[in-house]
Amino acid sequence: MWGGRTGAILRASGWWPTGVFGRRLLNCNAASLAGSSSPRCWNCGGLGGPPRGDRFFCPQCRALQPPDPTRDYFSLMDCNRSFRVDTVKLQHRYQQLQRLVHPDFFSQRSQNEKDFSEKHSTLVNEAYKTLLAPLSRGLYLLKLHGVEIPEGTDYEMDSQFLMEIMEINEKLAEAQGETAMKEIESIVRAKQKELADDVSRAFERAIICPSYDRYAGSDKIEMSLHFCLQGFTVLLENPDNFEKAKELLTKMRYFSNVEEKIKLKKIPL
Repeated sequence: MWGGRTGAILRASGWWPTGVFGRRLLNCNAASLAGSSSPRCWNCGGLGGPPRGDRFFCPQCRALQPPDPTRDYFSLMDCNRSFRVDTVKLQHRYQQLQRLVHPDFFSQRSQNEKDFSEKHSTLVNEAYKTLLAPLSRGLYLLKLHGVEIPEGTDYEMDSQFLMEIMEINEKLAEAQGETAMKEIESIVRAKQKELADDVSRAFERAIICPSYDRYAGSDKIEMSLHFCLQGFTVLLENPDNFEKAKELLTKMRYFSNVEEKIKLKKIPL
């Protein structure tokens, strides 16, 4: 809900959106502003690098610095915080970072740098693995917006979907031969592709421009995905679409379990 000084500015500007109850106002610059003060180098005491760009090495002595605990996987892997990710670019970034921080390159350096290298390399591996797969990427993106699906718990699914999963599992249990397995695999792959497309649309609708429908095509203001008020980027978050993404990702998790069963069945006894 809009409130405080921001709400007053919007009212005064005539930009107060309709139908925003239950939605949350986001300040996308908060994290960058909070982390704008550069930490000092553990080795030489010099100021760290700029908030953006090379955060790995001290610009004065070039000592490897500890990982930034405020940096999310999307920022680390130089990706937009979106469900849609260029996996080729992601792979290139992964290789680039491992050439920078892999422990093999720090065998002759100080113990601190060896330890930091291990932490950086592990973090890069986790970020790459998380963002590469649509399911883990979507779950991580939900987590960044304060929505989680704890392991071992299931979102409430409709009976029709559960029946569909049951039928696929039964077919898999009865499947004999490569042709039958490929048929089931093709069905599951198509379902996952359809769900991934739906998840992407849900995330795109989850963060929306304030009163976009009201001002679209208006001469009064050129509306875009975001607008600025006194240096702050303001976005409107729609929790209904995060819940939709949560439901869809839970369905993807069901099909992911079927995919694991298919892999296991392919392993010769």
